[in-house]
Amino acid sequence: MIEKKAIIEAGWNFDNSYARLPKSFFTRQSPAPVGTPKLVILNHELAISLGLDEQALQSKDAVAIFAGNQIPEGALPIAQAYAGHQFGHFTMLGDGRAILLGEQITPLGERFDIQLKGSGRTPYSRGGDGRAAIGPMLREYIISEAMHAMGIATTRSLAVVTTGESIIREKEQPGAILTRVAKSHVRVGTFQYVSQWGTVEDLRILADYTLQRHFPVVNDVENRYLYLLQEVIKRQAILIAKWQLVGFIHGVMNTDNMAISGETIDYGPCAFMDAYDPATVFSSIDTKGRYSYGNQPQMAAWNLARFAETLVPILHANQDKAVEIAQNAITEFADLYHSNWIAGMRAKLGIFNEEPDDEALIQDLLSIMQEYHADYTNTFRALTVDKLKDSSMFKTAEFEQWYVQWQVRLSRQQETIDAAHELMRSCNPTIIPRNHRVEESLESAENKKDYSLMNRLLDVISKPYAYFPEQNDYYTLPEQSTQPYRTYCGT
Repeated sequence: MIEKKAIIEAGWNFDNSYARLPKSFFTRQSPAPVGTPKLVILNHELAISLGLDEQALQSKDAVAIFAGNQIPEGALPIAQAYAGHQFGHFTMLGDGRAILLGEQITPLGERFDIQLKGSGRTPYSRGGDGRAAIGPMLREYIISEAMHAMGIATTRSLAVVTTGESIIREKEQPGAILTRVAKSHVRVGTFQYVSQWGTVEDLRILADYTLQRHFPVVNDVENRYLYLLQEVIKRQAILIAKWQLVGFIHGVMNTDNMAISGETIDYGPCAFMDAYDPATVFSSIDTKGRYSYGNQPQMAAWNLARFAETLVPILHANQDKAVEIAQNAITEFADLYHSNWIAGMRAKLGIFNEEPDDEALIQDLLSIMQEYHADYTNTFRALTVDKLKDSSMFKTAEFEQWYVQWQVRLSRQQETIDAAHELMRSCNPTIIPRNHRVEESLESAENKKDYSLMNRLLDVISKPYAYFPEQNDYYTLPEQSTQPYRTYCGT
C-alpha cells in the first residue's frame, strides 16, 4: 500500500538502522488502517523523555500515527523476523501483529524503537488476525509502568488507542493498538533465526550491530563475541534477580521473549505473586509449570544457553574450542544471578554487610512464608514498617524465633536500625499492581469505557516505595477464591 506520511510538529526524529541490515532480517510492511481510532492513554513522562511534544501527541494526526493510519515523517515501517523456543519447542516466528516504525533519537542522543503492537497482519502472522484487544494492551501498559517505577529494566508503553473495531478472542472485544518503546527488539530468537536460516556472515553482521547498539565499548576486548555473550548473561542475571525480588512472574519465558538489551519484554500472561510459593503459575497455557516463579532463573539459563549456541560459529575458528568458550560463559550465570539475588534479599531485610549465615536466615523466612501462605509483598512491607499484626504468620513460634535471629543479625552491623529500615524502604515496594486491582481496571475499561480506575491505579503504582497512607487500599488482599488466578496471552 502507499503510505500516507504525517507531518506534525510532535518531535519525531527517526532513524532506521535495523532496516539497513540484510533484507532477510525483516519485511517491509505498513500497518493496516483502522476505522475510528481514539486515544485512551498517553504516557506524558515517557513522551517528554523521548523528545516528543506531549500536547501535539494528542492531536488527531498523532492519534492516526498511533493507530497506524499514518506514518510519521522519517519512519520506515518493518516487521522483524525471528524464531524461538516456545515451551521448549523450536519454531519460526516473527512480528505477527507488530510493526516497527523506526528508532526515535532523543535529545540526549539515545535510540529507542517505536513499535505498534496490534497493527495488523504481517507475513509472520501464522494465520492470526494481527490485531490486539484492549485488555491485554492496557495490561502491558500497567505492568510495564509498574516495573519501570520499581527500577526494573523494561520496555515501556507510550500510548494505547482503541481502533473502533471488534476482534474475537474468547469473546468479542474492543480492538486496540499499543505503542511500545524499547532499547531494541533484538531477541535471543533473532539470533536463533539468523543462525538457523542465515549465513555466518549474517550472524556476524547481527552480532556487530547488537554490540554497537547495546555494548559499544569493545575496543580493548580480545573476543568481541564472547564479550557480547558475557554482557547479555550479566544483564539477564540482574534482570531475573530483580523479578524474583519483587515476586514478578513473566509467564512466557520463551527465547523470543528474552531481549538482548536486558529489558523485560512481552507482557502477556504475567502477574505478581500474592502468597509466597515457588510453584506459582498464572499463565493459562503453562500447565506443567515450566515458567513458574521458582523456575525463572533456570529458564533464563536455558534460554541463554540457546543464545550461546547461536554464537558458536563466530566465537572461535575451532568449533570444539568455540563450544567450550560458550559453555564456560553460561556456567557463570548461576553465580551472577545468585550474587544479585542474595544482595537484593539482604537489602530487603536491612542488611548492609555480608555474613556466611545470611542465606540460611533468608531461606528460613521464605520457608515460613510458604508454610503459612504469607503474602510476599506485604510480609516485607510489614517488616519494613515494623507492624507485625497483619498476618497470622507473625504470631507463630517459628516466626518469633526467626525474628529474634534477624534482630541479632542487624545488631552485628555498624548501621543503625533506622538506617536498616531506610534501606528496606528503598528495596521493598509497598505497592504492586495487585491482580484483582488490575482486573477491575481492565474490566471497567473494556466493558464501560471507564478508565478512571486504571488511571488511579497507575498513579498509585508510580510511587511504589513512597509508603503513602493513601496507598493503603491498594495493598489490601482480595477475598479468598477457590479458583486459582489465571492470565491469558491475548493473542
